[in-house]
Amino acid sequence: MVRVQQLILALVFLTRLPLGRFLPPRVLPLAEAAWAFPLAGALIGLLAGLPMWVLGAGPLPAALSVTLAVWLTGALHEDALADFADAGGGRDRQDRLRIMRDSTVGSYGVAALVCTMLLRVLALAAAGPLALIGAAALGRLAPVLLMRSLPVARDDGLGHQAGRPCKDQVAVATLIGLVMVAMTAPAFSALIAGLALAAVAMITVSRRACRLVGGQTGDVLGAACLLVETGTLIGIACVL
Repeated sequence: MVRVQQLILALVFLTRLPLGRFLPPRVLPLAEAAWAFPLAGALIGLLAGLPMWVLGAGPLPAALSVTLAVWLTGALHEDALADFADAGGGRDRQDRLRIMRDSTVGSYGVAALVCTMLLRVLALAAAGPLALIGAAALGRLAPVLLMRSLPVARDDGLGHQAGRPCKDQVAVATLIGLVMVAMTAPAFSALIAGLALAAVAMITVSRRACRLVGGQTGDVLGAACLLVETGTLIGIACVL
């Protein structure tokens, strides 16, 4: 029962699915549900891929699938990516943290969103809906790894409130994420390419977050999620 509640918590946190009423009255620590993030991601990928399952491959069905993914997640990760990109224009650490909390979107954020959306649509059109399941699962592994490996950049906010998952949580999440992408990659070469670009995206976000703000925040976690998913799709699409 506890595992089921943790999975529901992961879905409530990562999607806009109306599942909150199934959670217990007491507050469940988000870090304890970290193992289920890749499972939640796989479900997001499965549901978001419905237009492609129905209409077939191609740019238009892929665009519809990406649009559905944005709706399912409430644009949570897109908002995080825009804030993280805009932070690059800050003068110092405090200014960057302020920018990441600002509700407006700057030119860096817009450019990041446009480029990422185009890349996701084109890569998904080539990779197919099955690959989206694995890519979305691997993308939701990224925040789990960063929550464990990076210090919290501020004393409040999502990054601080989420807590730090234990090694067992990280190990289970990693196993689920890797199994999901291995099961859905169309070929072994596509799997290797997807994992390679996912690792590049993950390392890039981690290093940039440390340089800009000294650790992880909710925006850093969300940006990593979206960029790792995108990198996985690009890697898979490039070898097909």
